[in-house]
Amino acid sequence: MYEERPAGLDGAVVWTLTPTEGATARPVLPDGCMDLIWTPGRLLVAGPDTRSHLPDAVPGTWYAGVRFAPGSAPAVLGVPAHELRDLRVDLDALWGASRVRGLTARVDAAVDPADALAALARAAADRAGRPDPVVGDIVRRLAAGEGVAEVAAAAGLGTRQLHRRSREAFGYGPKTLARILRLQRALGLVRLGASYSAAATGAGCADQAHLAREMRALTGMTLGGYCASAKSETPQPSGSRTTA
Repeated sequence: MYEERPAGLDGAVVWTLTPTEGATARPVLPDGCMDLIWTPGRLLVAGPDTRSHLPDAVPGTWYAGVRFAPGSAPAVLGVPAHELRDLRVDLDALWGASRVRGLTARVDAAVDPADALAALARAAADRAGRPDPVVGDIVRRLAAGEGVAEVAAAAGLGTRQLHRRSREAFGYGPKTLARILRLQRALGLVRLGASYSAAATGAGCADQAHLAREMRALTGMTLGGYCASAKSETPQPSGSRTTA
């Protein structure tokens, strides 16, 4: 069973997942996000994906996570996104064993571990200070279909500077992020019942064949294969992650 609710941070959600016996896990697809995850006795970070990732969630085990908006996690966690690309890393590797041991015990002991995890994330965000407005603007402009040169100019950056900032914030360059955001828009439309053709057009792809190529290039999956897996399990957004 998967559920999510606002995390009290801009663009972030807190989610919970208890896998059931016999359910087929839906692959996690690249989405530009990073997650802070708790499972009893453990805190870890899921870095930005550049390919599909099949969770190995254990049936009957409770998981909770905070999924940060694209570009917002690195400042909170204190590490550039590209250093965690395609990785699941224990939080103590970033924050130190002693500190994380205490935080893990606190979340373990909470009446609602998901709320405790969200509070932990909010406290870390407060220490990090105000989010970089340039990062949010990059996401909005790329999601709206603006080209890399336009986005760089609007941000007052050169294209190389934009690429460096993007790798630090999202784990990959702006062109890759734009493709990932477009794919997620298309899949969102498909989940709402749109045909592949209508989803392709609505998301900004040239046609259905273009969307199919992007799906395979960015995830290694076909549209049909992904949608079949989505129908076979408890509803779960493509951005939710569990363990490595």
